[in-house]
Amino acid sequence: MEAYSEVANPVPIATHMLPSRNGKVVIVDDDARIRELLQRYLAQAGYTVLAAEDAAALTNLLAYEIVDVIVLDLMMPGEDGLSVCRRLRKSRNKTPIIMLTAKDEDVDRIHGLELGADDYLGKPFNPRELLARIHAVLRRRPMRETPGGPAGDSDEQVSFGPFVFDMATRTLSRDGQVLQLSTGEFAMLKALVRHPRQPLAREKLAKLTRGSALGQYGRGLDVQMSRLRKLVETDPASPRYLQTVWGVGYVFVPDGMPHPGVS
Repeated sequence: MEAYSEVANPVPIATHMLPSRNGKVVIVDDDARIRELLQRYLAQAGYTVLAAEDAAALTNLLAYEIVDVIVLDLMMPGEDGLSVCRRLRKSRNKTPIIMLTAKDEDVDRIHGLELGADDYLGKPFNPRELLARIHAVLRRRPMRETPGGPAGDSDEQVSFGPFVFDMATRTLSRDGQVLQLSTGEFAMLKALVRHPRQPLAREKLAKLTRGSALGQYGRGLDVQMSRLRKLVETDPASPRYLQTVWGVGYVFVPDGMPHPGVS
């Protein structure tokens, strides 16, 4: 295969194509040449660009990073792009997804959109077209909520065990009785329940709950977790819902079953 045969030679980026704000994009493709080309091109356009060679690498990356767009190849060894898209949407991950596919059949593209992909692009493609599509999905994306603020969706509720967590009203109740949450505790619980069964590194939790890097907040984050466990766990020393994943951070498990890697 000729180098970069899946991607047309990129043309220079016009000034009007530059993003109005910085964003973070992750390229998920098993072809290293495509990853490297897109990394260079999108970085030139002002984006921070990360890369993952397969689904497992993406899962690990998302435990640590908050990204604005996922560019996801459909055909990959192991877990394919459709399966990844389905898994992310099932776990309530709303990050915009642009699917890359070498297949000509419309059914594959339609299936991707039905699973929750925001757009698709057939190979071969011009990086400039991908850049335009990234701009488009970012324009359609709602503004991020303030850490610790209520959720934007009025019906966003999560039930686990005897608890109901209402992110619009910022309330946690057990068997109908409302429990008191501080702003920090609410922000942490919101971040965790929006990523069920997805381990979140302490660094990522700090960004989701405070909008900043971990820094000196590390101890405060652990204290808030301890307080949350006292509210929702029968035995805080052996948590069922807010589990610790060794070497990573914390994970929310709605059904209370042990998560792989839990310490």
